[in-house]
Amino acid sequence: MGDADGTAEVRAALLRMRRGAGLPVAFGGLLAASRQLRISDLSGTATPALRGLAIRPGSGLGGKVAAVGRPLSVTDYHSSHVITHEYDAAVATEGLRSVMAVPVVVRGRVRGVLYGALRRPLPLGDRALTTAVDAARELEQTLAVQDEALRLLSVARQPTTADPAMWEEVREAHGELRALAHRVTDPVLRQDLLAACRRLALASSGGVRAGGADGGPAGAPRAGLSPREVDVLACVASGATNAGAAERLGLRPETVKSYLRSGMRKLGVHTRLEAVVAARKAGVLP
Repeated sequence: MGDADGTAEVRAALLRMRRGAGLPVAFGGLLAASRQLRISDLSGTATPALRGLAIRPGSGLGGKVAAVGRPLSVTDYHSSHVITHEYDAAVATEGLRSVMAVPVVVRGRVRGVLYGALRRPLPLGDRALTTAVDAARELEQTLAVQDEALRLLSVARQPTTADPAMWEEVREAHGELRALAHRVTDPVLRQDLLAACRRLALASSGGVRAGGADGGPAGAPRAGLSPREVDVLACVASGATNAGAAERLGLRPETVKSYLRSGMRKLGVHTRLEAVVAARKAGVLP
């Protein structure tokens, strides 16, 4: 499912750190299922010494940050008395002296660590720390969206039943999936989300057909509706107002109203309720 280990997102966060704080070196990674941190991405390094390094919980600077869940820094890594020194050889090979580490925390759990470093033993100022924390927060939001997307995908893949309560859950998941799809940067994950949406919608009209929702290319909505018109109708089906749909989809209320009008025109209806009913009959919504 795309870059499932999150390395692309980590790489983007490291670039933001370096550019925003003027740091010569940045590196980091996410925690594996074993709760062990692995350095997966390097930016500005001169050697591969740090790549793939497995950091045990509590060990070194990053392991300590992962354990305590807050940023830490050392002015001279090799002589610091506040960390353990299992990884001195790799740090020395890269020529690093002053190092900071910032945790990436998603829903109260440390998911990764971002490092910034200098090759001289100089204090890392507030600008560097603030930039690193901001980069970690953006990465946290991205990982949280991906987590929710994967959870909703699992709902989409469960067999549906005729139980009304189950269908309401399916319809709610459909709307959330469509909204999330436009916030996911990984194109493969985005296509997986939209494919799950098509399965949910088609399940209400007799099952999944080959190709897209209208039997044509994958991703082509039925009834001539554009993807954004379907997004808006999915929000309307969940009871959202135009303002609520705009907030969920990242659009202006006037834009939502325009999509809703054009969608109703294509469906040949005149009210929001009629539009939802017609979209469900057409297999666009579950």
